[in-house]
Amino acid sequence: MAQRETQVDKAKESPSNLIPTEFAAMGKKRLEEFVAIQTEQLTKLQEVNRHWIDRMQSEATLASEFAAKLTVARSMPEVATVYQDWATRHMEMAAEDTKRIFDDGQKLAETGARLLSSGWQPNDLST
Repeated sequence: MAQRETQVDKAKESPSNLIPTEFAAMGKKRLEEFVAIQTEQLTKLQEVNRHWIDRMQSEATLASEFAAKLTVARSMPEVATVYQDWATRHMEMAAEDTKRIFDDGQKLAETGARLLSSGWQPNDLST
C-alpha cells in the first residue's frame, strides 16, 4: 500500500510524467505548424492592408489631379477631355481593384484551407 501512495504522490508532483514523450512531441509539432500558418496568414493580411492603403492614396492623388486640371480648363471641350481622362483612369483602377480583391481572397483562403486541413478546427476537442 505504501508503494501505491508513493506512485500517486510522484504523479502529483510531476504531472508531465503522465504524458508520453511521443505525444508531447506530436503536440509540439502541431503547435509549431499552427503558429507557422498563422504567421503566414498575418503576413498576407499585412500585405493586403498595405496595398489598400496605397490604393486609397492613389485614389486621392487621382482626384487631386482631376480637380487641378478641371480648374485650368478654359472651355467645355477641355472640361470634357479632363473628365473623360479621369473616368478612363478611374475605371482602369476599378478593374485592377476587382482583380486584386479576388487574388487576395484566394491567397487568404488557401492559407485558411491549409490550416483546417492540418487538423486545426474551431472548438476541436480531440487535440
